[in-house]
Amino acid sequence: MKTYQTEHIRNISLLGNSGTGKTTFGECMLLNGGVIDRRGTIENKNTISDYNLIEHENGNSIFSTLLYSEFKGTKLNILDTPGLDDFVGGVISSLNPTDTGLMMVSASNGVEVGTEIQFRHTQAFHKALIFVINGLDHEKSNFEKAVELLKERFGNNVVLVQFPVNEGTAFNSVVDVITMKMYKFPSGGGNPEILDIPDEHKDRADEMHNELVEKAAENDEGLMELFFENESLTEDEMRKGIKLGLVERGIFPVFCTSAKNNMGISRVMEFLVNAAPAPNEVPAPKNAEGTEIKCDPKGKTSLFVFKTSIEEHIGEVNYFKVMSGEVSEGMDLTNTINSNKERISQIFVSAGKKREKVGKMVAGDIGATVKLKGTKTNHTLNASGQNWTFDPIKFPEPKFRAAIKALSESDDEKLGEALNRMHVEDPTIIIEYSKELKQIIIHGQGEYHLNILKWHLDNEFKIPTEFLAPKIPYRETITKIAQADYRHKKQSGGAGQFGEVHLIIEPYTEGAPDPSVYKVKGKELKVSVRNKDEYDLPWGGKLVFYNCIVGGSIDTRFLPAILKGIMEKMEEGPLTGSYARDIKVAVYDGKMHPVDSNEISFKLAGRNAFSMAFKEAGPKIMEPIYEVEIFVPGDRMGDVMSDLQGRRGIVLGMSSEKGFEKISAKVPLAEMNKYSTALSSLTNGRAMYSMKFSEYTQVPGDLQLELLKAYEEEQNKE
Repeated sequence: MKTYQTEHIRNISLLGNSGTGKTTFGECMLLNGGVIDRRGTIENKNTISDYNLIEHENGNSIFSTLLYSEFKGTKLNILDTPGLDDFVGGVISSLNPTDTGLMMVSASNGVEVGTEIQFRHTQAFHKALIFVINGLDHEKSNFEKAVELLKERFGNNVVLVQFPVNEGTAFNSVVDVITMKMYKFPSGGGNPEILDIPDEHKDRADEMHNELVEKAAENDEGLMELFFENESLTEDEMRKGIKLGLVERGIFPVFCTSAKNNMGISRVMEFLVNAAPAPNEVPAPKNAEGTEIKCDPKGKTSLFVFKTSIEEHIGEVNYFKVMSGEVSEGMDLTNTINSNKERISQIFVSAGKKREKVGKMVAGDIGATVKLKGTKTNHTLNASGQNWTFDPIKFPEPKFRAAIKALSESDDEKLGEALNRMHVEDPTIIIEYSKELKQIIIHGQGEYHLNILKWHLDNEFKIPTEFLAPKIPYRETITKIAQADYRHKKQSGGAGQFGEVHLIIEPYTEGAPDPSVYKVKGKELKVSVRNKDEYDLPWGGKLVFYNCIVGGSIDTRFLPAILKGIMEKMEEGPLTGSYARDIKVAVYDGKMHPVDSNEISFKLAGRNAFSMAFKEAGPKIMEPIYEVEIFVPGDRMGDVMSDLQGRRGIVLGMSSEKGFEKISAKVPLAEMNKYSTALSSLTNGRAMYSMKFSEYTQVPGDLQLELLKAYEEEQNKE
C-alpha cells in the first residue's frame, strides 16, 4: 500500500444509535474501495468490523474498530463505533483522532436517543458532522419525518444534499442537489447510473439546491460576494463553502442510503473526498502546554495513542495518530509519560483484525503498531529532542458500580490481572481495590457494560466470578465535645504492659481557634497546647492532634504511638467500620510505668480512649451525595421526577435543551444502585444521565439506626 500524503487523508467516525447500520455501511465502504471483495453481514457474523465472539453473540458492536478504504486517490481512515451508550468509551476515543463524523440515522426510527447523545459528543469535540439517513429501502421508511426530527433537534444547519425518489421496498434512486443529477442504482447496489433529474422532481431539486448554495456561501465572505453577484455558485465554489461550513459546524449535510443494498455509499465517499476536511484543514490541536501543533509532514515526529487493545497471539496493539512529521519502521521514539524508549518495529493499516504492513505514515494518518514496552492509551511518542505531550482523552465519569468476587480464592490474583488488562482496553472500566469496603469495586457506564466485562472473565479468562451489591463508603464524625480515659494494663510474667491516656475530642471546623478551656460534664478543664499537628486524611477531612501534656505525665516519645492508635481507629470507625473524619483530639493527661510502659501499651490506650469518647460525642454517619444530571424526554419527566423523590433525591433545577428536559439533582449514592437500568426502563432507553461526587451529608436518623444494627450483626457473625 502506498504512503498517502496529508491532503489525501480523511479521518472519519461512524456514529449513530445501535441498529442504524454503521457496521454494514463500513462494510460497503471497504467493498467500494477494493479492500474486501465480498461484504459480510451481521446475520452471518462475518463483518470486518465486528470480529469478536462477544459481538457475534450479541449482534451489535461492543468495541470501536479501525478500518480503511482507498477511494479516488484518497485514503479514508474509518472508526466504526458502538451505538449503545454503555460503550461510549469507543465513541469518545474515536472522535479524538478523527475530523468528521458520519451520523447514521434510521429512516424508519428517525432521531433516537443514541443520535442525541452522540451529537453532544461531536459538539464537545467540535467535529464536522454529516447525517446519513440509512435504510430507505425499509418498508416503514419515513424520510420526511426523519428530516423534520433532525431539523427540530439540531437546528437550521441541517441541510439536505439528497432526497429519495422512491423510498420503501422499491428504493433505488436519489436526487443529488450538489451535482443536480439523479443516481439510479442497480438491484445489487454498487455504481449508479447518473441521469438527469426527472421533471416531477425538478422544482424541489432547484429549491433545495438554492438553499444549499446559500448555506455554503454563508461560510466565506468571498463566496457570499460571488453568490450576490451571480445568484449562484459553481460546484467547486459550493464544495469550498461546504468544507468551511463543516469545519465550523455551520452546516450538517444530509445524505440518503441503503447500506443493506450498497446504495448511495459510494456517493457519500465521493463527497468525503471532495468536501470533508483533511487533517491539516481543521483547527490544529494543542499540546499540554497550550501550543498549537500543526499537522505538518515536515514537522518533528509525534504520535498520540488513542486506543490500546490486547489480542490473542499478538499481545498489545496500539492505535495511533501521527500528529506531526512522519513515522517509519525502525524509528526510535520516546514516551513522554514514562520516558520509555520505544522502537516502532512495524506499522500497519488496519481493517478490523486484517492488517497490512506499510513502510511509513505521515502527519494526519492513523495506524497501528505492536510490541511496545510501556505505551498505552493517552500516551505521546516523540522523536529525540522533542517533549510534546498531548492532553489525555477525557472519558465520561462512571455511572454504574458493582462489587466483584472470584468464586475461588485461588483465582484472586488472576482476577486482578484480568481486570487490569480490561481497563487497559476500555478506560471507562475503573477498578477500585477498596481497603475501606473490603471489596473490589468495578465502575462502568451501565449494567450491560459490566455484564459484558463478566462475560470476558467467564469465557476468555476462565475465571468464575459473581457480582455483589457494592458497599457504600460512609464516613463517621462527631457533633459535640466528649472526654474519655483508658488504662491498658497487662501482666503475664516478665515485662508487662501499661499505658493510661486521658483525652478530649471535638468536631473540627475550618478556622476554629485552638482550645484553651473545655466544658465537659458540667466542669471546666483548662488545657495548654504544647504542640499541634494537622493531618489531611487520605479519605477526606482532617485530624488535628494536640499535645497538651504538662508535668511529664506521659513521655513525649509515646505520643506518636497514641496518635497511631487513634489513626487506626479512624480507619475503622467505631460506629460502622467506615472512615472517621473532621475531629480534633487533645491528649492532656495520663500515666506511665517506669518498666512496663511501651509504645504498644500507649497505642492501645489511645485507640480505646478515642473509641470511648467518640461514642459519647454525638456521633453521626455521613453518606456520599452525588450531583446527577438527567436528560429526559418531556413526556417522561413526571416518571423520572417521582423516581428521584423515591431515591431521597433533591431536585436543584430544571431546564430545556433541544427537545430534552434537563434535571439537576443531588442524590445519595446508596440510592443510585442500578439507576441506569431503572432510568432506561422508565424512558424506553431515551434518557441519559451523568453523575459526579458532590459532598458528604448526614444520613437520616432512621437510616443511621439501621446501619448501626446491620454493623453490629455483622460483627457478631464474625
